Amino acid sequence: MAKFNITSILDSQAGFAALALRIPLGIILMAHGAQKLFGWFGGYGLEGTGQWMASVGFEPGYLMALLAGSAEFFGGLALLVGLLTRPAALVTAFTMAMAMTVHVGNGLFVSNNGYEFALILLAASVSLVFQGGGAYAADQGLVKALRNGSLGKRQSGTKAALS
Repeated sequence: MAKFNITSILDSQAGFAALALRIPLGIILMAHGAQKLFGWFGGYGLEGTGQWMASVGFEPGYLMALLAGSAEFFGGLALLVGLLTRPAALVTAFTMAMAMTVHVGNGLFVSNNGYEFALILLAASVSLVFQGGGAYAADQGLVKALRNGSLGKRQSGTKAALS
């Protein structure tokens, strides 16, 4: 039963469409997470981002910056390689929904600090929740190993000693 649940979460019949979403989405999310976590790419790091998050009502700010930055950076990395795609996409979708709450009062357009950027990242993430990572994702290797029964089994005897 547990094996079925894991493979149903990982398996995907999508092809290039999922790959076309995962790569740019993963890169964008990783870059934004790196701004929050490490201060890279002109970001403010955890301290500065935490102070800003507290100022817009996400308390405690430092923890919220750590959570959002980690969801973006590590979720983006997982999406990039297609590892645990559906769970990673769900976490990033939630993070983008929270980001939208900050920007929704400014209207749609990003030029007015609006929510359009967070909305498209949310839509791409939700799409990956439904379709999975596709044929060109690390998830497919895990599915194959689970179906063959080779994941988690130890080799024994002479064959193991020679490998």
